[in-house]
Amino acid sequence: MPHHVTTPARLEAFSDGVIAVIITIMVLELKVPHQDGLAGLHAVLPTLCLYLISFCFVGIYWINHHHLVHRTEEADDLILYANLGFLFCLSLLPFFTSYVLEKKLDSFSVAIYIASMIITGFSFLLLRLAIARRLRHAGRFEAEDKAVERKNWLSLFVYLVAIPLAFQHPRVALGLVAFVTVIWITPTVGIKAHTEHPPHDRP
Repeated sequence: MPHHVTTPARLEAFSDGVIAVIITIMVLELKVPHQDGLAGLHAVLPTLCLYLISFCFVGIYWINHHHLVHRTEEADDLILYANLGFLFCLSLLPFFTSYVLEKKLDSFSVAIYIASMIITGFSFLLLRLAIARRLRHAGRFEAEDKAVERKNWLSLFVYLVAIPLAFQHPRVALGLVAFVTVIWITPTVGIKAHTEHPPHDRP
């Protein structure tokens, strides 16, 4: 197969569509409770909390994906396949979210849920490394890129710690997952500042 290089615009458009579908599928899992009043709200609170975690997880990956793809002007076959792998792993999240809710947040279901996040995180790291390869080749790889890559590894480590914790304290393990989500809320501040402002404009 010949080596193919293209602009990343089509890759990003396809990825945006897939991620939008993933979020839509998760929304469909929200059901109106049978109970009335505060009792009904209390009954669906775990569902809402887990949906919030999953939604933020997907949303932050969407933001990261946007900034990461914009770091390169070309997308070769390796980037295209790495992107497909990432989207496949991310598309499994609605299933594992439903699985946890169906099993009432028991230890095994929470552990599997976190394991799916590890797989997704690792697949995104592979995409990041594939793009970093192009950036190094073009002489555009920067210190901020390396810092975000280390942040990616740190997130995977925290997820690994959360899996055995899930068998003892599943809700605490989900708290760790939420913590990782929080530290990624502003995932590309360093890169954005570096690329949009000259050095003397930065504090």
